Amino acid sequence: MSGACLELRDVRAAYGKVEALRGISLSAEQGEIIALVGANGAGKSTTLSVISGLLRPSGGEILFAGRPLHLLPSHAIVRLGITQAPEGRRIFSAMSVRENLDLGAYARRDRAGIAGDLEWILGLFPRLRERLGQMAGTLSGGEQQMLAIGRALMGAPRVLLLDEPSLGLSPILVRAIFQSVREINAAGVTVVLVEQNARAALKLASRGYVLEAGRVVLADRAAALLKNPQVQAAYLGGGEAEDGPGAQAAG
Repeated sequence: MSGACLELRDVRAAYGKVEALRGISLSAEQGEIIALVGANGAGKSTTLSVISGLLRPSGGEILFAGRPLHLLPSHAIVRLGITQAPEGRRIFSAMSVRENLDLGAYARRDRAGIAGDLEWILGLFPRLRERLGQMAGTLSGGEQQMLAIGRALMGAPRVLLLDEPSLGLSPILVRAIFQSVREINAAGVTVVLVEQNARAALKLASRGYVLEAGRVVLADRAAALLKNPQVQAAYLGGGEAEDGPGAQAAG
């Protein structure tokens, strides 16, 4: 790894008078997967929102390849190479699968690159290829999640922000989605993963951060966090992480 490509330094953020982030510091190295775990309301999704520019931080710095992001609008952040697949998917239901994917590339002008990325994404998610002309709102939940990730990938990101990709999915689809995340990362994309299934997230990631009440309370290698008694008791059901592919969908 060549050093931090994304770094948050003492970042604070609020919704009105309610402070959601109280001095978050974390980093993602080029080419790794980091997982953000914690209870509902811990600040995980808010962290993604400040990275992507959807929420302006009230303090601290966000750096991408050494460049400050916290002063930029969200569309400029996308152009720099950070895209997000949001919680709840937020696809355009009345548009086709192909139109949703095309929208993901709105900031690009490299037609050959767009065509190549589309083909790669359809290889990654074969179900989307079968449904290119179908209205996105008629897809199953798992297919909509594939579409949300595919749309984010059409922006050719260097960093992909994933917010609760397994939410509401069956175990078999969770395994498929997480395998796709591995392949995306293997292609060189850095991934910042927010995931309710802490065990699956930490088995996928190289490093993890545990958030509580808008602060980072633990940071370590993911394997170490899986074995940490405090993390086990709070987020993993109190037991050791199981091995094997089936464990990735356990939770």
